[in-house]
Amino acid sequence: MQAFLAEFRDCGGTGIEVVTGSHSPEQYLEFARIAREFGLLASRGSDYHGKGESKADLGSLPQLPGDLNPVWHDW
Repeated sequence: MQAFLAEFRDCGGTGIEVVTGSHSPEQYLEFARIAREFGLLASRGSDYHGKGESKADLGSLPQLPGDLNPVWHDW
């Protein structure tokens, strides 16, 4: 995984999804750590498709950790 992420970054990859409806709270922490380690931007999303059709309700996921730069930080 380390080699893959280093190559991803070195080939121009700039961000990863840190908080998502398919990640567990432990995975949020792990992906946040990876974003920090590799200097990647972070995103979050619920992949919401409608009430009862998604793993997470719209707006129910936690915010990104405050020390991460979101992919939309320059917009």
